[in-house]
Amino acid sequence: MDLHELETIAEREQSHHTRQRILCCAAAGCQASGSLEIKRRLETVLTAAGKLAEVDVIPVGCMGLCGHGPLLRIEPTGETFEHVTPADAEDLVAALDGGPCAVPRCDRNIPFFTRQLPIVLRHCGQINPERIEDYIAVGGYRTLYHVIHEMTPAEVINVITRSGLRGRGGAGYPTGLKWATVAKSPGERKFVICNADEGDPGAFMDRSVLESDPHLVLEGMAIAAYAVGAEQGFIYVRGEYPLAIDRLQKAIVQARRLGLLGTQIFESGFNFRIDIRVGAGAFVCGEETALIASIEGRRGQPRPRPPYPAESGLWGMPTLINNVETFANITAIIENGPEWFANIGTEKSKGTKIFALTGKIRNTGLIEVPMGITLREIVEEIGGGTPDGSPVKAVQTGGPSGGCIPASLFDTPVDYESLAAIGSIMGSGGMVVMDEHTNMVDVARFYMEFCKEESCGKCIPCRVGTVQLFNMLTKVRNGQAKGSDLVKIEELCELMRETSLCGLGQSAPNPVLSTLHYFRHEYEQLIGAEGDYGS
Repeated sequence: MDLHELETIAEREQSHHTRQRILCCAAAGCQASGSLEIKRRLETVLTAAGKLAEVDVIPVGCMGLCGHGPLLRIEPTGETFEHVTPADAEDLVAALDGGPCAVPRCDRNIPFFTRQLPIVLRHCGQINPERIEDYIAVGGYRTLYHVIHEMTPAEVINVITRSGLRGRGGAGYPTGLKWATVAKSPGERKFVICNADEGDPGAFMDRSVLESDPHLVLEGMAIAAYAVGAEQGFIYVRGEYPLAIDRLQKAIVQARRLGLLGTQIFESGFNFRIDIRVGAGAFVCGEETALIASIEGRRGQPRPRPPYPAESGLWGMPTLINNVETFANITAIIENGPEWFANIGTEKSKGTKIFALTGKIRNTGLIEVPMGITLREIVEEIGGGTPDGSPVKAVQTGGPSGGCIPASLFDTPVDYESLAAIGSIMGSGGMVVMDEHTNMVDVARFYMEFCKEESCGKCIPCRVGTVQLFNMLTKVRNGQAKGSDLVKIEELCELMRETSLCGLGQSAPNPVLSTLHYFRHEYEQLIGAEGDYGS
């Protein structure tokens, strides 16, 4: 494969886009709602009308507004329909010629769509994720060609560093610095790992990207491998994502067949192979060293750091680990330049961030917004507030590792530093909205139960602390606690934060401490405001 062949494929595919196209959301959520049956019914109706040769019915990835799905869009007009069913096929085919159509329209002029800035999600809902030709038609793999033939590894790392990109897996570590560390670390072999072990309750960002645009992640991994000197990559994806796994497998096979992965990529001396490793669903394997242990065939448990994986990771070799969203940003940064990316967001948090907006919110779905946007803009404008119009009480960001933020702080910018300052974290992108009917003690107890079940048990603070905190929260919820129990809960939370081995135990107290801080009266109501704090 050379650049001319790549452009030939792109031109051939783009010529097909002059035809009418019906784009059907075929993400996992919409498939569960019958989107594949809708596609089959549309093809049947088009065949009966003698139009199947004129109209392409294309399964695409997530269109974002999940709570209104299944979604369907007609191109080139862009007319979008929501809550589509197989029974709507006749009306939709009639709409191709301007006929009457009773299927509800989806207004794409609402803030949910207009306030977004898609970079990672720019192809989602636009291309068939199971055809590499569709990805090539929108410019896919040209950036990899440019990197291999026109840039040195050091130049690639410099671009990523200047962009200000930080890891989107939760900690926000500077991506360029991590790449540079791996590149200069000595080792017989080096590895690149994509962490797709997304496990936060309510989170589906990485899953949607893998289901919608798998080649974008593969290309980002290949560029990273070129930059750090690796020839082997792994995608560690949780087994609960069968559609993502299937599409990744197909994408890897397609890329190998065209010589875009494997040996002598683009007729160069660069070799890079990617394999998939399916995790068993252990939340702790989202932690880097536990993930590495799992790939090596050992029990997924963390180890003390240093040494960090960038210096001694998979099989003791320098290993680069980034998550799905981080790799999916790479091609856009190189295409548009580091200054372009650095001008989006805030001084310390550059670019955009994907969030899975769930809970008591009208517009449930996947959004990509610039860093620095406020929680109020996300919840009230993009999310549309609660379904019944009742007041929003809080937003929980960062999954089990994050905190519950009250409505009074909704003018806080969404960036790493601002969220940390109010007791929460960015996390990988889960954002759960809660209304006035939500009991915050129940919320803290739910997340602690999750952490208790997911603790690997290696260190005592996490293994014992999560159980004890869960029991104490249960005691509060049942009205059996005293005021002094709240003091014990806070002391145990601080102990876990300071002494747990890995991020799971260190951050597990966050939902408890944030709810105690901002909603303490709900705890006190369950134990009596005049409870004994001295005993």
